[in-house]
Amino acid sequence: MSDSSRPPIRIALVAGETSGDLLAADLARRLRDRYPDAEMAGVCGPAMREAGVEAWYDCAELAVMGLAEVLRHLPRLLRLRAALRTRLLAWRPDVLIGIDAPDFNLGLERYLKRAGIKTVHYVSPSVWAWRQGRAARIGASADRVLCLFPMEPAIYAKHGVDARFVGHPLADQFPLQPDQTTARALLDIAKEARVVAVLPGSRLGEIRRIGPAFVEAIALLKQDPSGLHFIAPMATAACRDAFIQLGGSTHCQLIDGQARECMIAADVVLLASGTAALEGLFAKRPLVVAYKVSALTHWLVRTFGLLKTKLLSLPNALAGEMLVPEVLQDDCTAQRLASEVRHWLDNPAAVAALQPRFLAIHQSLRRDASSRAAEAVAELIDQ
Repeated sequence: MSDSSRPPIRIALVAGETSGDLLAADLARRLRDRYPDAEMAGVCGPAMREAGVEAWYDCAELAVMGLAEVLRHLPRLLRLRAALRTRLLAWRPDVLIGIDAPDFNLGLERYLKRAGIKTVHYVSPSVWAWRQGRAARIGASADRVLCLFPMEPAIYAKHGVDARFVGHPLADQFPLQPDQTTARALLDIAKEARVVAVLPGSRLGEIRRIGPAFVEAIALLKQDPSGLHFIAPMATAACRDAFIQLGGSTHCQLIDGQARECMIAADVVLLASGTAALEGLFAKRPLVVAYKVSALTHWLVRTFGLLKTKLLSLPNALAGEMLVPEVLQDDCTAQRLASEVRHWLDNPAAVAALQPRFLAIHQSLRRDASSRAAEAVAELIDQ
């Protein structure tokens, strides 16, 4: 609670992309409920700005995917982090919250923690998939780690790290039984149409790598005599332009934003691996998950054995089995993607069997996450 006898609480938040911006914005609102006079600033996107966080830098500057891509942007990212570090040390926040973006945030958190500033890392890196020993190093950066998935705190506990499962905010935002009819009406799509939603990613590099195969797959599926309607929600204007340049608007209705509504409206969802796959699960729609990184990143991962799981997408990792197809790297061709989409369209019994599995996972992650995250942060601030 606010206290007129003390200076305003200062909360620094650093988000690295669209999904982090949304998580941070909801957390900022919950923290504002606890600390009405708090000053909040950091690396922001539009949602955080709307939630009252002062933007020192834009989170788009951190949106880099893959090992090779990070290396290419490393000098710029290091300069940005050094400037942010200096500004934060001068501002002396009561807590720094790094939201996802571990390559950027963990180093920043570690430096500020050593300088006596309390640190929180919100969204555990995927320690269940990539070298569990990293948990100890994450603990050296963060006083507290906020986990979105229930299997993560036990991994941190082995290394003496304070990690809390708070649930997933997106699980709170999706209804347990999404209304396809309403979603189609909102998007002006016929109730009887057979709809495929296509989500080629929210990063330009991702769209350039996966987009061509998606566009070709759409062209193949368009030959289906029963007729299919394709919709593609675009995360940003830049993403829209990039997808159009690949021919994405030829057979596909492009929609600005509204990814959630598009997935709920669809019969099948074809998407780039990431948070969108979890949203597809919450939408209770059958998914085809594609993943493709640069050749150098793929070589590094394969050569050094960095990936510790065969289940790459979140729906499969949470289920502990291959519920939805993962079409990876060299297998990510138009023919394979089209074949997997057709499988779901032609097998209603397989789609029906997914529903209880998706519902059970959804319920396990529905924990009023932003409130629980705010409570965990407030515990640190008030110590």
